[in-house]
Amino acid sequence: MSIDKESDIQANLQIGPTSIGMVRIYVEGDGIEIPMDFDPEEADEIAEELKAAANQARNMGGKNKKGRKGRS
Repeated sequence: MSIDKESDIQANLQIGPTSIGMVRIYVEGDGIEIPMDFDPEEADEIAEELKAAANQARNMGGKNKKGRKGRS
């Protein structure tokens, strides 16, 4: 599946610090749990990539897809 293909798969996303100073992105959905731990510098890079992608999506002029959280 490519990053630009819509899907009906739903998942929950949680982001927070761990007790050992890492940043965890935790994805849970339909029988699967994926914990991904990053050091703070990696998390900053991911945050920058998310912001850049959000700005690109915003500038594409496509339809607004609010309410589609958790879908990939």
